[in-house]
Amino acid sequence: MTQATSRLIFVLSAIVSLGPLSIDLYLPAMPSMVTVFGTTVDRVQLTLSSYLLGFAFFHLVCGPLSDRYGRKPILIAGLSVYVLMSVLCALSETIEELIMFRFFQAMGACCAPTLGRAVVRDVFPPEQAVKALAYVSSLMALAPVAAPSIGGLLLLYGDWTLMFWALALCGIFVMGLVIFCVPESLPEKQSLHPSQISKNYLTLLKSPDYMGNVLTAACMYASIFAFLSGASFVLITFMEVKAEHFGFYFVFIVVGYISGNLFTARIGYRWASRHVFRLGIFISCAASFLMVVFCLMQWFSVLFIVVPVAFVAMAVGIVMPNATAEALRPFSHMAATASALMGFIQMGAAAISGWLVGVFLQGPPLPMALVIFGTGCCAVLCYWLILPGGSRKGNTG
Repeated sequence: MTQATSRLIFVLSAIVSLGPLSIDLYLPAMPSMVTVFGTTVDRVQLTLSSYLLGFAFFHLVCGPLSDRYGRKPILIAGLSVYVLMSVLCALSETIEELIMFRFFQAMGACCAPTLGRAVVRDVFPPEQAVKALAYVSSLMALAPVAAPSIGGLLLLYGDWTLMFWALALCGIFVMGLVIFCVPESLPEKQSLHPSQISKNYLTLLKSPDYMGNVLTAACMYASIFAFLSGASFVLITFMEVKAEHFGFYFVFIVVGYISGNLFTARIGYRWASRHVFRLGIFISCAASFLMVVFCLMQWFSVLFIVVPVAFVAMAVGIVMPNATAEALRPFSHMAATASALMGFIQMGAAAISGWLVGVFLQGPPLPMALVIFGTGCCAVLCYWLILPGGSRKGNTG
């Protein structure tokens, strides 16, 4: 790996990290926001779900726009929206305002991971894309480690608004990286005519290779968001973990995720994709089933929650880079559109899992554990019903 390649991977990792940072930074403040806004847990949860929905839907717009006008202009425009909405979030006076501004904040934020993946597909040849995506994902995973800890520390010196001011500054920093460090990599301009966009999306939806990889990965992705949406209430409210210590437990989750990424970058990228998926799905289902058992036995311990979720995160780290590379491999001419639809499906699945946790989580963590296990079971169904016929055509090295 050359110095220029390494530098680009670091820059793309910082850009893609804006997505998880926007979710994880304010997690320690969510329980206190119930009191501040005089509302309920499920209403505060909607600030997360609305973000995920905005993140999902705008993928369908930013992908085709980027395939027409280029990666950098759309990234800069999206980040400008992100910074403005972060400021408005910090100035929100009601929970309804915050829910609305979080939706529009996500519309700007979604350009970062969507187009970051597209740049990887543009710049790296197919045989190196899995490895590059695994390294990007590993570096990106540092954001969830740092974000909850920083959020907890910010609460010691102020309130929840400080976190959104911090996100605005992060948006400005990432915009600078895009302007000065990211090359324009659009290989071929695509038409913005509605019929052509519809044709492109229909082509993707009809592809078993694409949909098998995307749906299986989306179910795995949703399992982590089920934990994220309930983590602060389970750990801080139910298990009485101090807010400033909340981020410490995310170290387990991120170590698991990075371990999965590094496995794929060093070893797994040489495997047939079906073998990678089987390993990841087995680890996810086994770990989440164990967490359900712990909850049913009422063995309520922080470690009995975070350790199984760490293995779920490892499974996601194993599957996601391979799934992303295999899904985008046949569609180099419309990589941003393919990446956008993938992001839409993933974030839609994440929003649903987060909503389910918000509706049913009232104290003990059993509902969260069941949703995590359920998403793993859905990944099994997607793998067996859709992926096997297509995955054998993929990475068979």
